Amino acid sequence: MMKFFAALLCVFTGFAHAEPALLTDLALPYLAAAPADSKDKPLIIFLHGYGSDERDLFGIKDELPGDYTYLSVRAPGEVDGGGYKWFTQDTDQAEYEGVTSDVDKSTDLLRTFIEQATEKYGTQPNKVVLVGFSQGAMMSYQIGLQYPELVRGIAPLSGKILAALNSRLKPDERLKSLKVFIGHGSADSRVPYSGATEAQTVLENNLLISPEFHSYAGAGHTITSAEVGDLKRWVEAQLK
Repeated sequence: MMKFFAALLCVFTGFAHAEPALLTDLALPYLAAAPADSKDKPLIIFLHGYGSDERDLFGIKDELPGDYTYLSVRAPGEVDGGGYKWFTQDTDQAEYEGVTSDVDKSTDLLRTFIEQATEKYGTQPNKVVLVGFSQGAMMSYQIGLQYPELVRGIAPLSGKILAALNSRLKPDERLKSLKVFIGHGSADSRVPYSGATEAQTVLENNLLISPEFHSYAGAGHTITSAEVGDLKRWVEAQLK
């Protein structure tokens, strides 16, 4: 579904960009689009969802500022039939949850990747934003709420805070500077809309974070053009 969205973005902008080569010099494979001089430029890192890959969200960069650095990461786990995943779903749970060992492994890899990418592209943690969809959104919470010193903000789209992470959360002075954009379709049947509202409650009541919350009426498990527009305005506001 998100691959279709990425293709639409290429059509919308009027031309398709040549796909960059997959890079493997950091902790996880990734695609990169960076200005000639990336030093101190904002760094946006895309985290795809289950069964997809690093190409999936990369087209969103064409709707965001052209002088930023953009990386799109491939999750470490393979999916039977093609694509990748950040973790295996725990089917013993009534709600969408991940196998904790998988989640923790991916969190460690992603944390290392962000540290390496920040150094490689010569930017600062307060200019790094994670944009994640579905499982990628859940991973953005994993990083932002546990290692807020690594990022300026996170934008979880169609995601939730996993229960294992929620059980560990508590107020933390380091979270005061974390910016959060939450976007979710009201008709999402894969990751229910309640995942977004529950995350908002946790952030506001438990962690004293005030996220920017966007609900998209009638939208399913996807990213709409309206959501990309809202995301663009939020990203620019945080990184101006």
